[in-house]
This record gives sequence, C-alpha cells and structure tokens, in this order.
Amino acid sequence: MNLPNKLTMIRIILVPVMMIIYLFKDSIGNVTYLIMGIIFVIASFTDYLDGKIARQRNIVTTFGKFIDPLADKLLVMAALLILADNFRVEPSMWMPFWVPIIILAREFIVTSIRLVAVGGGKIIAASNLGKYKTALTMVTITYYLFVLPFVTIKAFDIIGIVLVIMSVGMTLISGLDYFMKNKSIILESI
Repeated sequence: MNLPNKLTMIRIILVPVMMIIYLFKDSIGNVTYLIMGIIFVIASFTDYLDGKIARQRNIVTTFGKFIDPLADKLLVMAALLILADNFRVEPSMWMPFWVPIIILAREFIVTSIRLVAVGGGKIIAASNLGKYKTALTMVTITYYLFVLPFVTIKAFDIIGIVLVIMSVGMTLISGLDYFMKNKSIILESI
C-alpha cells in the first residue's frame, strides 16, 4: 500500500476514535469538542496530504480514487451525526437532524452513480464543486468543534447557522451538478 492510501486509512481509523471520545463527553466536558476538533483537523489534513502526495509522485490508484472519497464521507458524516446528536442538548450548536440527512442523501446518490460507472469500466473522480462542498463542510464542522462550545456570544451562533446553511446549499448544488454531468451513465445502465 502506498503512502497516500495509508494516509487515507489513517483518516478512516480516526473516525471511530472521534466517536469514542464523544461517548465520554459527560465525563470529559467541553474539552471533548477540542479533542474531537484536533482529531478532525488531523484527519482532514490527511485528505489534503494524500491527494498532494499522490499527484506529486504520480501514484494515483483506482483504490485511492475509491477509498479517498469514502474516507471523507465517513469522517464528515460521523462529525455531523455527533453534532446533530449534540444539538438535542445544546440548541446553540444548530445542527438539526435533517442537515446530515441531506448531506448523506447526496453522498449515497453520488456513490451510487460512481458504482454504476465502475460497473461500466469508468472511474469518476471528485468534481471541483464536490471538493468545495467537502472543504466548506469541513470548515463548518471545525468551527462547531473549536468555537461554539467555548463562546457564548450570539453572533458566533449566527455564524455557525450561516455556515451550516452554506454547506447544505453547496451540497445540493454539487449533487445536482454531479447528477447532470453523469446522467448519461445512469441512462446507459437502465
């Protein structure tokens, strides 16, 4: 296994670590979010790093094209589900249950299109809009983990809400773009 794929696997391993820390939030306190934030940032950095190394060393693999976006989805969805669960207790950290549902639905649709494409011998790389969506969602999650648990100023809540709305908007736009660009693959498989 090459270095970029090892970095991707580290990102996948960090997901359950982050979830286990969240399970102990009552005994750890607000520092739970700081710890999860650090793990999230490290995992997100591996996403940047594995892509950069793979392109620089020209070691882009089919496995990497498949597992890298899957690792991103696992990381982002775990963090969003944690934040949605937390929203029940801490309403200022606005992450209603439907936010992860919308993002997860988009991911299922995109992954399904990719699987249909793979069945036809095609590999679909992530689009730029999809990368922007991922980056914006990761910024939103990072903001929620590092800022909101520690600041009680209402303006910071509003910034969080705006970031969530922008993330959901970018999710819908990138999902529609992905569908439109790849609808021929879907139609060919029917």
